[in-house]
Amino acid sequence: MRNEHLIINQTGAILNLTLNRPDRLNAFSPEMILGLTEAIREAGTNPAIKVIVLSGAGRSFSAGGDVKSMGQANGTGVYEHIGRLNQCILTMKESGKPIIAAVHGFAAGAGFNLALACDLIIAADDSQFALSFSKVGLVSDGGGSYFISRLLGPHLAKQFFFTAEPIKAERLYQMGVINCLVPAEKLQAETQKMASQLAEGPTMTYGMIKKLVDHSLTTTLEEILEQERITQTLMVSTEDHHEGITAFKEKRIPVFKGK
Repeated sequence: MRNEHLIINQTGAILNLTLNRPDRLNAFSPEMILGLTEAIREAGTNPAIKVIVLSGAGRSFSAGGDVKSMGQANGTGVYEHIGRLNQCILTMKESGKPIIAAVHGFAAGAGFNLALACDLIIAADDSQFALSFSKVGLVSDGGGSYFISRLLGPHLAKQFFFTAEPIKAERLYQMGVINCLVPAEKLQAETQKMASQLAEGPTMTYGMIKKLVDHSLTTTLEEILEQERITQTLMVSTEDHHEGITAFKEKRIPVFKGK
């Protein structure tokens, strides 16, 4: 089905998903969120796709919620909209494929939270972020209360939510929220470079690492130790593990197949 609010383009093993409402700074629409959820879900079962890249068309990554339509929303509509957004965030976290956010311009509100739901964030050095919900009398949606609190602690999370102040990418990079900070003109090239590097790696291993790290935020050390033990027992029988060992012994670069 054609979706004008989301551009889907596969280049080799990389699936590029581009939010496409540039006239609204890529503010969310039902079509955009549903399309994003479905594309990520399908990518999870497609062995030809190794990495997903999420970016925005036009001047910014995403303004998050569409402020122009907020005053027209009722309780039922908001509940359903956030339900769609929640399913998208959960689909991203449950995907076994690495997801990279390439952020330029502005990432505000739930647009910032969408980037936080990715596994890695590469940002242009002139980009800015904001948890802007309080400016319109709202609380966070899209998981921001979860993500930013675990990354920065409750005091900074509350500060950013209370003030809704723009946060420069450089500051978030220094705080460890952003993985890579690059010149704006090199954002696309550097993102594709990282995606290509991951696409050549052991996809199944990445998926397991993603699951273990994310679970570690809400579980005990004892439970993680046992999960690592069980997962490692499974991983030693994979083709990628044997290829990695063979390549190491032969002093060559491994050729992983994600199996």
